[in-house]
Formats: sequence, C-alpha cells, structure tokens
Amino acid sequence: MHPKLAHLQKILREMESVLVAFSGGVDSSFLLRVSRDTLGDKAAALTALSPTYPEHELRAAKQFTADLGVTHILVESNELKIENFAQNDPRRCYYCKSELFGILRQEADQRGFKTLCDGSNVDDRGDFRPGMQAAQEKGVRHPLIEAGLSKEEIRGLSRELGLETYQKGSMACLSSRFPYGTEITESRVRQVARCEALLRAMGYDPYRVRYHGDIARIEIQRTDFDRLLEKDHLDRVIEAFKQAGFVYVTLDLEGFRSGSMNEVLPLSQRSRTK
Repeated sequence: MHPKLAHLQKILREMESVLVAFSGGVDSSFLLRVSRDTLGDKAAALTALSPTYPEHELRAAKQFTADLGVTHILVESNELKIENFAQNDPRRCYYCKSELFGILRQEADQRGFKTLCDGSNVDDRGDFRPGMQAAQEKGVRHPLIEAGLSKEEIRGLSRELGLETYQKGSMACLSSRFPYGTEITESRVRQVARCEALLRAMGYDPYRVRYHGDIARIEIQRTDFDRLLEKDHLDRVIEAFKQAGFVYVTLDLEGFRSGSMNEVLPLSQRSRTK
C-alpha cells in the first residue's frame, strides 16, 4: 500500500466518524471513497445545492455516492443571497465557505458525526484560498493535507482504486467565472453555465467561460485551439454564445489555467491561504 494512503487511513480511523464536504471533484471523491473503505457507515457525504453548482456535477455526485453506497445529504445553500458574496470581492470564497461549513457543522452535530472534512490537498496551499480561513473557524479538517497528498498523487491513487474521477478536469463553482467586483446574479450564472455546457458537449475538457460583461473569454487547453478554430466548431460556438447573450466571443491565448481571475490580485495577496 502507498505509505501516504496508509497514513490517510490512520488519520481517518482516529477521527472515528466523518462528514465529508462533497463536490464530486477529484479530491473529495477520493477522500469519500477512502473514508467509506476505512470507516464504513461512519462516513457520509454532504453536498450543498446552489445556482453556482453545475447541474451535471450534481448528477455525477449523486451517482458516485449511490455507487459507493454512502449516505448523501443534500442541503440548500444559495450563496447568491449573501450580499458580500454576490458583490464579489476577493474574499467571496470566504463568505461561501463560511455558510457551507456552518451547514456542515449543523448537520454533523445533528447526525452524530465527530469530524468535518473537506478535500483540500497540499497544492491548494499555494493559491489564494480565503475559504481555508472559514474552514479553520468552523473546525473543518483537511485529511488529504494532513497525509501530505498532492493532486498528482490523488489522481494516481484514484486510478489504482478504479475511480473514474482520476482523470476528471479541475472544477470550481461557477462564481469563479466572474471578475472581482462584477456582481454575480443567477441570470449571469445561467448564461455562463449554458455556454460551458456547449463546450462540454463538444468534448472540450478542461474548459472555462469567463464573464466580462458583453465579452465571453474562453479558456481551453492550447492543444484544443486548432479544433475550436475549425469552421464548424467556431460557427457553432459563436452562434450559441451570442444566443446566450454575449456580444463578443474571444479565445484566451494563454489557454486554460485554474484560478485565472486571481491574476489581477497583488502577488502578496495571492500567496496567502486566507
């Protein structure tokens, strides 16, 4: 057995019972699987439903937990109703996670789970992550960080465990598509989601549609540029994006990169985890 996987299992056994904040992404899927294998029915998942959580991700999360045979708790959490979140300042993620982890804490207490967990990994410590402060305030633990696991290691171990999520692209809630200071509304979220659904249906992965008012900025891998620029693909994308409400459709020549909206922040701020 991989020594870090053994360490993770030891950490989970010491926790005795866990409620995992479950998005269906690579990290939380791996954590949930190992938690189930280690703790059985003393491990459960909680997913918060909101307009910024893509519908296809919810369907996949439900299927994953059903296949795994774990309890999957679904709760409503519309962060767009939080004024500071909707106004979209650089600490947006803090406001969202503070509410999410508050719900997690309440559910854990009511259902008798001793420990709250999320899927943060060691690579997350190098990006601008205000949500980590919220996790600390609510007593949320990060077993993958405690076990010293990186994203690459999690993908490798997920593959060994037979999890299809090992090759899943990076995901983030749809609020990350908006520049700081741009108000996040449900209609704008739907607009972005509609365009991203098209890119997903056309086989692009990973992908992002960044919202800049009348302008949509597409991020895909550079290796996919030639395919997108083929006439049939290009015409299809332009037509669909304009029908969704964008006036101009652009391709970011730097290609896909997670967290590109943080590039406007000072380096000193981006290097912090709070």
